[in-house]
Amino acid sequence: MKNRTRALALAGSAALMATLVAAAPAPAAPAAAAKTASVHGGGTVHYPYVPASHDIRFTVDAESTPWSRPFPGAGQGLPTDARGRVTVYHAQPEADFTGVAEAEVDCMVTGGRTATITAVVKSSNVPGWEGKRIGLSVQDGERGAPDRVGFSWGIVNVDLKPDGSAAAATVGTCMAPAPFTEVTKGGFKVTPAPLAPQPAPQP
Repeated sequence: MKNRTRALALAGSAALMATLVAAAPAPAAPAAAAKTASVHGGGTVHYPYVPASHDIRFTVDAESTPWSRPFPGAGQGLPTDARGRVTVYHAQPEADFTGVAEAEVDCMVTGGRTATITAVVKSSNVPGWEGKRIGLSVQDGERGAPDRVGFSWGIVNVDLKPDGSAAAATVGTCMAPAPFTEVTKGGFKVTPAPLAPQPAPQP
């Protein structure tokens, strides 16, 4: 009888333990890391307003770094802050000249498979380009469509002066035209992400 009572007590303890384990909440899954927007790749584009012998290429390596570039009036920066590099290459055989510019990315925003990027030129052999902000748009083609690129010089971003003459306008951060040229060689990968939430104010 004593052995039977002890066995029943042990069975009851085991059942209680099983109930407690089953009722305990499962460990919380680790929070998913925020998705980072990026654009990577390079390609040659078709631009109909230059001779067919010209070779125009872009390379882009850019990643979003939200709220990382503080400035007066935006103490923590902007959700579109970004870093990376853009290279512009334009060979003009008839002039025996190849223009090259290396620019540092300062802004990027994505929507679907399209991104707009701006970058400040740090070095270039093209007169007047150093220190200039340029704007690019990149579209990652889908379902067999070609990738596309747009850029803020050539046919867009013209400002009219009071006397009616035209001048190149300043490019603001993340400002770029629609991707109006097709990529004929190479390609780009656009990884979109929603705008990052605003961080808590600094104490």
